[in-house]
Parts: sequence; C-alpha cells; structure tokens
Amino acid sequence: MILINLLPHREAARKRRKDVFNVSVVLSALAGGLMAGVCYLWYQSAISTQQTVNSTLQTEIVKLEGQIKDIAGLETEIAALRARQQAVEDLQSDRNLPVHLLTELVNQLPDGVYISKMVQQDQSVTLNGTAQSNERVSEFLRNLGNNTPWFSKPELVEIVAGTVALSPREQKRVANFVIKVKLVRASVAEKMASAPVSAAAVPSSSPANN
Repeated sequence: MILINLLPHREAARKRRKDVFNVSVVLSALAGGLMAGVCYLWYQSAISTQQTVNSTLQTEIVKLEGQIKDIAGLETEIAALRARQQAVEDLQSDRNLPVHLLTELVNQLPDGVYISKMVQQDQSVTLNGTAQSNERVSEFLRNLGNNTPWFSKPELVEIVAGTVALSPREQKRVANFVIKVKLVRASVAEKMASAPVSAAAVPSSSPANN
C-alpha cells in the first residue's frame, strides 16, 4: 500500500484561496470607493449647478421686484393724475351749477310753496320753506325726486305746523318744512337729461319706416 502526504498541498490551496479572498475584498473595497467617489462628485456637480440656477433666479427675482415697485409707483401716479383730471373736469362742469340749481328749483316748485332759505354744502342742499299744506310739500318732494335729473335723494327733515298773518285779524295755517336734497353734478345730469330724448327719438321714427 502506497501512502501520500497531502498536507503541504492543502496548505498551499488554503493559502491561495485566502489570497484570492483578500484580493477580492480589496478590489471590492476599491470598486465601492470608486463608486462612492463618482456618486459624490455627481451629487456635488448637481448641487453646484442647482446653486448656480438658484443664484440666477434670485438675481432675476430682485430685478422683477424692483420693476414691480416701479410699476406700482407709476400706477399710483397715474391714479393721482386721473383724480386731478376728474377734479378739474368737475370744476369746469360745475361752474354753471348754481344757475341750474335756481332754475330747477323754480321749475319744480309747486304753487303754494315758498323757499325762505337755501344752504349748499358741497353737493348737499338744505331748503327751508313754507307751504300752504302738507300735500304741497309732498308734491314738491315728488318733483325733486322724479321730474328733474339735477336733484336726487330728496329727504324731508322736518315739517311743522305754523300760521301766517294775512291781515291784523286774519291768520292762515301753513306747513313750515326743511328738505335736504343731493345736487347732481353737471356731467351726470346732462347725461341723464339726454337719455330720455334719445330713447324717445327711436319710436318716433318707427311710423315713418312703416
């Protein structure tokens, strides 16, 4: 029987396997480190690119905010100029407003109603007067509210019974009243006054067409 000693061979094989394992571990570590380095560099590049984009966006946002402030300032100036223009137009159109006020009061005043005092403050007019009866006061209110474009929102503030001496022996009962009414601006009143005329002109032309 032949005996063969295999101990040195097994040691050599074990050593080779160990060396291969160690090399594999080192190579795996190197590959892992290389991959980690590549990922790190890629993320750093992406972060740097995003930071550049963010910086550019922030710069543009600052520019846009400045432009928005400029636009807001221009809009404020335009609004102020329009308000001044409207004020000038109102002043020009209201130059003849007292004439219209007196004319319309005369036109809308019923018989038996007398104005003793008139006070104007801005667009509000307060009328103090005397009427022969409460019905005449009601008629005056209706005229101011419905028959003229120069007045709006007539309001009866006060009505008090009183007497007027017609002669030393004869007295007559009257109604003393206070009325407040809004005076319409000339530009608005003229538009309101012209509207019924243009509306009435349409049906008047219809028979001619037929």
